[in-house]
Amino acid sequence: MSDNYIQMVAEDKIYPIIRCNNAEFAIQTAKALKEGGIRVIELAVEHPSMYEAIQEVSKFAHVCAGGIITSLQADAALKSGAVMFSSPIFQMNLIKISKNKHIPFIAGATTANEAYNAWKTRIPLIKIFPTGAMGGVRYIEDTLRQMPFLNLLPMGNIKLNEVVTYIKAGAVAVGVGRDFYQGFEPKFITQRTKDVLREIREYKKWNSKKQA
Repeated sequence: MSDNYIQMVAEDKIYPIIRCNNAEFAIQTAKALKEGGIRVIELAVEHPSMYEAIQEVSKFAHVCAGGIITSLQADAALKSGAVMFSSPIFQMNLIKISKNKHIPFIAGATTANEAYNAWKTRIPLIKIFPTGAMGGVRYIEDTLRQMPFLNLLPMGNIKLNEVVTYIKAGAVAVGVGRDFYQGFEPKFITQRTKDVLREIREYKKWNSKKQA
């Protein structure tokens, strides 16, 4: 079952990250994303109220608890209903929790060396953060040119209109944060979600024909 959540992210190609300190805002934003077709949503747990948000959002969507850097945070998030967790860094204690509980863990990496070390520990999806600051699409292309076997999830100041470009560069999926929802009412978040998912489907269809 746990592998299925990673597969969903890989299939959808778009991975939204909600980062805020207001549980109700996170819940309503998650609902809008779900209505647009998103299946897996990351809720960052920098603020204690996000554990409440995880409890509610997990009732209608698959939640990845983000921003996890300690074992206590991981345990609290999983007890709240998260089915996977992610970290901006690469830590062995979090890998142990993942393996012991059979819960998917998305490890964070910045350099090619960090990404390779994460891959060696069989991390199924490696978050490259902050991608924008590291060079954006070019950085992903250059990393994968040397190590095409890496399953990369770039995130960090990425815009919705850049998602397909990152997929073309070889990203398994693309993480988008505030550009998904900041300044938009729920109905517009839902529409933006539908639009980007349609764009992704069109690219996948075109790419499939190209490779046939």
